[in-house]
Amino acid sequence: MTNRLAVFDCDGTLVDSQHNICAAMTRAFEAVQLAPPERLAILAVVGLSLPVAMAHLLPDAESDFHDHMAEHYKQAFRSLRQDNAVSEPLYPGMADLIAELDAAGWLLGVATGKSDRGLHLCLTHHGIIDRFVTLQTADRHPSKPHPSMLLTAMAEAGAAPETTVMIGDTSFDIDMGLAAGARAIGVAWGYHPPQQLTAAGAHGVAMDSADLRRHIGAP
Repeated sequence: MTNRLAVFDCDGTLVDSQHNICAAMTRAFEAVQLAPPERLAILAVVGLSLPVAMAHLLPDAESDFHDHMAEHYKQAFRSLRQDNAVSEPLYPGMADLIAELDAAGWLLGVATGKSDRGLHLCLTHHGIIDRFVTLQTADRHPSKPHPSMLLTAMAEAGAAPETTVMIGDTSFDIDMGLAAGARAIGVAWGYHPPQQLTAAGAHGVAMDSADLRRHIGAP
């Protein structure tokens, strides 16, 4: 029997990290004397790998500068952590849902634009890292919506596309899930509006954790 696998995005799906992301992006732009993007523009690229996100925000810049800005962002985020200014609260009901899925025999994973270090710190802080059997990050994969993260998660978990669900708050998550042949479920509490998730082809959009449980098919 093929394992059932539920793979979650992190930022905007498991945790609300928009304050940190916007603060770090603002610092990164200010470090090179550029006007920071508007909040909605920043949130629109959450989930992409940093150089790709910078390419969206600075389309006229060279790729080397996108890499340069990505390093500024990482440095800004590290500074926020050192100042104890990082807040990444779990969205309501997500801890319980993860525990219920685990107890019901689902294997769990994460596919995120975060770094390995950032993801481990986040999941460890919330005491849920041991629930996940596969953790895929931007450190080892092409940016979403490339399916590499999800394909690797399925391989590590022994799951097939037809028994896998990708859960995320952005069209990048939906596109990745569909590209890997999995079900793709959007969540309405993140950084892309529900209509954008539906337009991307989401099999459903959950309005809260209870609705997400229903969409996943959890008991």
